[in-house]
Amino acid sequence: MERKWYDKGEKTAREERGAGEGAMIDEERLKILTDGAKYDVSCSSSGSGRKNTRDGLGNASMAGICHSFTQDGRCISLLKMLMSNDCVFDCVYCPNRRSADVPRASVSPEEMCELVTGFYRRNYIEGLFLSSAVLKSPDYTMELLLETIRKLRTEYRFNGYIHLKGIPHADRALTERAAAYADRMSYNVELPSERSLRLLAPQKTKESVFAPMRQLAEEKREFALEYKRRTGKEEGRGRGKFLPAGQTTQMIVGASPETDGQILRLTQFMYRKYDLKRVYYSSYVPVVRDPLLPDVQAGLLREHRLYQADWLLRFYGFSCEEIVAEDGNLSPEYDPKCAWALRNPQFFPVEVNRAGVEELLRVPGIGAKGAYKIVAARRYAALTFEDLAKMRIVLKRAKHFITCGGKFCGAKTLERARGELILAERADGARQLSLFDGAEPLTLAASPEEKQFLLKSSPEAARAALTGQF
Repeated sequence: MERKWYDKGEKTAREERGAGEGAMIDEERLKILTDGAKYDVSCSSSGSGRKNTRDGLGNASMAGICHSFTQDGRCISLLKMLMSNDCVFDCVYCPNRRSADVPRASVSPEEMCELVTGFYRRNYIEGLFLSSAVLKSPDYTMELLLETIRKLRTEYRFNGYIHLKGIPHADRALTERAAAYADRMSYNVELPSERSLRLLAPQKTKESVFAPMRQLAEEKREFALEYKRRTGKEEGRGRGKFLPAGQTTQMIVGASPETDGQILRLTQFMYRKYDLKRVYYSSYVPVVRDPLLPDVQAGLLREHRLYQADWLLRFYGFSCEEIVAEDGNLSPEYDPKCAWALRNPQFFPVEVNRAGVEELLRVPGIGAKGAYKIVAARRYAALTFEDLAKMRIVLKRAKHFITCGGKFCGAKTLERARGELILAERADGARQLSLFDGAEPLTLAASPEEKQFLLKSSPEAARAALTGQF
């Protein structure tokens, strides 16, 4: 079994790295190191607008993370890999922990650079997500990661997207230098409380994660202020020389006993304090058996509800205290926005022809685009429920909380509304849609005469019938 590229003797880190020059990564090590990185979900991105170097390779604005989607809808890929899975830490939940009996492998910075540029030239990837287990020590590992991305940028002239996973307890200077080359960095919180960290990840502390987060946030603000002083302009979103794509983090859901409220309060704190781009939630899966860990997985529904609540925190002006119920958890029956509306009937119904954007954003079934469409359209005419349907407002949810010109079409009682929302949630399902799902209901329900009508109709008439606007 291929163990390591470095000598166990008393060499310096730079001498050990030199031992790997010119070597290629064999298939076995590649398999071990890519498989070891698959549990980290804190790597979705839409790229950044960092200025490229002349005659360089790649483009960060075209890159993203592991079959993710950019803001303009493109699906893009990136190499997601560890430098090493040979860890000195012994986190109970981690498949790469020190006490785990698994094959170990490591690569040199030169091998990683050759792999990334080779894959990029073959159009396999558009960027890199680079992480590592803690090899030897935090500083040693961070130095390896820094050397890798430094070489990619300066020697291999790689302009593509780079997301670097920082190492807790590493020296501040290494963190700052790494941020100068990376588009995005992430320090994973993993567990929401200090108590759970002491129990399941004894070598980690909250401060070891929050300290570099705080450092990067402060330095990014300083760079932005310096840019404004120098140019008189605000730094563009996704641009700049220092972490243009910002920071992210990840929390494991269900490995420890914290409630949804505790998780969301920590999320809210990090968004406000460290200006994070995203917080990712990873539903616990029992890949490691241990008495300290649950025997069953947390389930994807809880993770889904946390993402819905996270969206409300970031884009809809909700606070954690508003979203979470008295028992500290999110409702599994319907989404957090519906749950909040049912707990606060005094704010409803809202008259769509008079309500402000802030009020409309709190109505279940009305998103940000829908709210602005309503405000723009009602300048020209009073809106009806038919108009809202054409705007793609989700009326099966919204109708219980709105009126149109004084007309109310929702359930007559709160209990009835609750039951209909639960049924609507179940009817939505959670399945992968095919490209032809939009036509399925019509194909199954249409009569032979209706099918013939559509076949003979103009494209505009057929499209109107398919979208319910005919």
